[in-house]
Amino acid sequence: MAQAVPPRQRGLSWSWRITWLYLTLVLFVPLGALALKASAVGPVQFWELATTPEALATYRISFGLSMLAALVNGLFGVVVAWALVRCQFPGRRLLDSLIDLPFALPTAVAGLALAAIYSTNGWLGAPLQALFGLKVSFTWLGVAIAMVFISLPFVVRSVEPVLEALERDQEEAAWCLGASPVQTLTKVVLPQLMPAILSGMAQGYSRAVGEYGSVVMISSNVPFKDLITPTLIIQKLEEYDFASATVIGMVMLLFSLLSLLVINGLQVWGRHWEANPAQSI
Repeated sequence: MAQAVPPRQRGLSWSWRITWLYLTLVLFVPLGALALKASAVGPVQFWELATTPEALATYRISFGLSMLAALVNGLFGVVVAWALVRCQFPGRRLLDSLIDLPFALPTAVAGLALAAIYSTNGWLGAPLQALFGLKVSFTWLGVAIAMVFISLPFVVRSVEPVLEALERDQEEAAWCLGASPVQTLTKVVLPQLMPAILSGMAQGYSRAVGEYGSVVMISSNVPFKDLITPTLIIQKLEEYDFASATVIGMVMLLFSLLSLLVINGLQVWGRHWEANPAQSI
C-alpha cells in the first residue's frame, strides 16, 4: 500500500517566517541601529573614542576581572558540581536549587547584599579588614567577588550533567590497574569534563563582562581604579556624550560576538570529543 506523501510546502513555512520576523524586531534591528550609529562617527573618531585612556582602563578592569572570575569558578565550580553529583549529605537538594539563585535574584539586590556583607563593618568585610587589612567593598576586589557570584551557575550547570553521565566503570578500571585517586581524576575524569568546564567558563566570562547591576553597587566607580565598561557607558549617557557611549557599546558588542564564537567552538569541540575522544586529544 503506497504511503501518502505530504504536499510540498511552497516557500518558507509560517514558523520560519515568524521566527525571522521576531528576531528581526527584537534582535537584529536594535543591534543594527547601534552599528549604524557607531559607524556614523567615522573610523578615525571611532578609534579615538574607543581607545581613550579611560576606556582602555575600563577594558582592562572588565576583561581582566572577568577572566579572574572565570578561572575561580572553573576550579570551585567543578568542586561544587562534584559534591552535588557524587556526595550525599543533608540539604543537598536545597543546595542544588540555590545554585541558580544568581539567575533569579535581581542584580541590584545581589550587589546591595554583597556591599553590605563585605563593607568595613559587615559580617565578612570587618574580619578581613582587621585580620588581613583587606578592603573589599568599593575596590576592584569587590568587583571580582560580584563577578564570581553572578557567573558561578554557568560552570556548575555545564559540568553537572556531564559528570552525571560519566560511567563509574572507567574509574573502577583505573583503580584496578593501580591508578591512584589523583591519577584517576587527572587522567580519566578531568579530560572528559574539560569541554564542559571550558564552555561554562566561557559563558560565565561573557556574563561577567556585561554585568552592571551588582557591580555598580559594590564598586566605587572611580576611573582607573574599579570602573567597569558598562558603568562608563552609563556615565557617558548621563553626560550626553552619545557618540562615546555608542562607540564603547559597539566595542562591547563586537566582544560579545567574539565570545559567542568561542563558546560555540567549545561546544562543537566537546561534541566531537564525545564522539571521537582518541582523535580530539
